[in-house]
Amino acid sequence: MWEVRKSKVHGTGVFATEDIKKGKKIIEYIGKKVTKAEGDKISENRIKRYLNSKTTGSVYIFELNSRYDIDGSPLYNKARYINHSCSPNCEVDIVRGKIWITSIKKISKGDEFSYDYGYDFDKDDFNDHVCNCGSLNCIGYIISKEDWPKYKRWKKRIKAK
Repeated sequence: MWEVRKSKVHGTGVFATEDIKKGKKIIEYIGKKVTKAEGDKISENRIKRYLNSKTTGSVYIFELNSRYDIDGSPLYNKARYINHSCSPNCEVDIVRGKIWITSIKKISKGDEFSYDYGYDFDKDDFNDHVCNCGSLNCIGYIISKEDWPKYKRWKKRIKAK
């Protein structure tokens, strides 16, 4: 149903090898289950490592629930290669303790899978997460669509100064 290959969006991506209907579970995001405290510490360490190097990297910590995260960094977790988009064709569904990437529209063979990473807008670090999705409505940063109004209000205030 899918394959991992080079992406124009960011490094590596996951692509459909057949047409996929809306509402189809595509791939499970898997890895080690860690506590929130462990997940925060792993994230912090990986962010520091990548900010101080010439390589780009990803954190791969995914919130499972209020107590646990999934560390999706192991190479066997192919879902970790699904990129963010401001016009995604997938969404995240957490069902019975499992994280599924599910299609939210018809996806054609050859299309790259994407979902909204759901990053909160934070005026101090949104610049660290530039979006290269290329969609017509791209906001330029990996910010949850729910937080776009906050970003736009902030941007308007900054321009007014």
